[in-house]
Amino acid sequence: MQITPIRDIQGPGLFSPLAKRHVTTRGVVTGATRKGFFIQDPRGDPDHDASHGLFVFDRRSKPAVGSLVEVSGEVIDYQAEDDARPTTQLIEKTTQVLTDRGPALQPVWLTAERVLVPRAELSRFLNRHEGMLVGVPAGSTFVAPSNAYGDYVVLPPGADLTRSEYGGVLIDPTEPERWLPGFRLLDYAEAPRVNVGAELLEAVTGPLNFRVASFQIATAGPVRAGPAPVETHVTSLHPAGSRITVLTLNGFNLDAQIERRNRVDDPDRDVDDDVADGRFTALGRAIAQDAACPTIVALQEIQDDDGAELSEVVTAERTYACLIAAVQRAGGPTYAWADVPPESGADGGQPGGNIRNAYLYDPRRVELVEGTLERLGNDDPAFEDSRKPLAARFRLLHDRGEVELVNVHLASKRHQRGLFAPEQPGVDPRAALRIEQAECIGAHLAPLRAQGVDYYVTGDFNDFEFSPTLRALTGDHSVNLVERVAAARRFDYNHRGISQALMHGIVARRQLQGRTVEYEILHANALTGTQPGRGGGKASDHAYAIARLELAG
Repeated sequence: MQITPIRDIQGPGLFSPLAKRHVTTRGVVTGATRKGFFIQDPRGDPDHDASHGLFVFDRRSKPAVGSLVEVSGEVIDYQAEDDARPTTQLIEKTTQVLTDRGPALQPVWLTAERVLVPRAELSRFLNRHEGMLVGVPAGSTFVAPSNAYGDYVVLPPGADLTRSEYGGVLIDPTEPERWLPGFRLLDYAEAPRVNVGAELLEAVTGPLNFRVASFQIATAGPVRAGPAPVETHVTSLHPAGSRITVLTLNGFNLDAQIERRNRVDDPDRDVDDDVADGRFTALGRAIAQDAACPTIVALQEIQDDDGAELSEVVTAERTYACLIAAVQRAGGPTYAWADVPPESGADGGQPGGNIRNAYLYDPRRVELVEGTLERLGNDDPAFEDSRKPLAARFRLLHDRGEVELVNVHLASKRHQRGLFAPEQPGVDPRAALRIEQAECIGAHLAPLRAQGVDYYVTGDFNDFEFSPTLRALTGDHSVNLVERVAAARRFDYNHRGISQALMHGIVARRQLQGRTVEYEILHANALTGTQPGRGGGKASDHAYAIARLELAG
């Protein structure tokens, strides 16, 4: 029987096509996922140009970590999508355990010196070690909150990156997309809840896996993390007189329905219970207590009354009623609501959800000016199959000051190519589309400026303050209030360990002249981890942003 070395299976080419063939190879088991296990050739040359690790696709058996095994099967290039980076896998036919304890392997440590390097160098390093035993050292800092899937991201000791005041890594305008080491814990029962800024107390090791367009260690743990308390962030901005407050709040596909499995697109992902999971309660407290009963709440990601069920239902009265009741229970006022429902299936988002932007407003302080509620971009190609901005003008009851609000949720970054894609790594195909959407919104603002009408554009822009998208809405005539927040606090979202601002607040520049205009970010959601493997979790994946605007009477 011919034993093929793993490095000869992987081959020297980074993305070179692999001819399917049957092989027999040997290696030490280094770890597992739910779909199979990894083996590594213990005789591997440390100065290699091809990996000595290999993933064996096998849902049936999981040989013990550390055992020496011989596996036979067909080698393939697996691609999650047609244009995705391929990964070499062995589709297992037979596995034989040669010994329960194979030769000891030493992990390759993912230190700051190895991973904080130019992208091309990083890509070569990670590709050479795919499937091999690697580790992150003790003393690393958790820079992303834990999630429901047992994912963690850390920053190795000694890393020279710009940090938030809570210990996270702030986005770098010169390199906004950056890879940081992370790991996934296979057993949720062993996965701790971890906040940003916690310290990794013991090293974590496991095979380097490529999944979801990125590299991540597959580990069995244990994961030991130090404490990193996160206090509830309460605003210092309160409405009074001619000063109103506007809270920007992403509802995270909020609805009051427990979806029926036979009526959704994907029963494993589209069925949830936002009521029982406490999300309405948490959002009610955020509005009434953390945000101190804002005058207006600009909501994003509100779903219709039957949630993700595939139907012709587009109204969201139940969703608003549940949220307003939760605010009342938390000690807040009885808000009124306003939206313009989308046509069924026309605005993208989760299938069946009919996602939309909306407003809550305190009718004791402001009124919605009749005839001003409208969806922008209905006939603009930039907003085809995309969430439409919702414009509305609100008037103070006591002195008639007015402000036009535009509530946005621009095209998602979900289609952005990964940093390790074979072609156009890191390219966001929707970047130009978001600029077009911003220009459409800008066209709505121009006549308002000419008429001297105050405005406030807010919501989830899915882009950064330094991006062409936001620059298309600012300049000589308008200001992004996010840029007035101290850099160490300028974030509302965490993407794979990078703290960044995706929510923004734009006003006309003249509104800053002699009037109070303030902006705060209530950070807790972007710092606090969820308990892996459990339902519910945080009420939103975004922090909350709040502005105080002084209106001209």
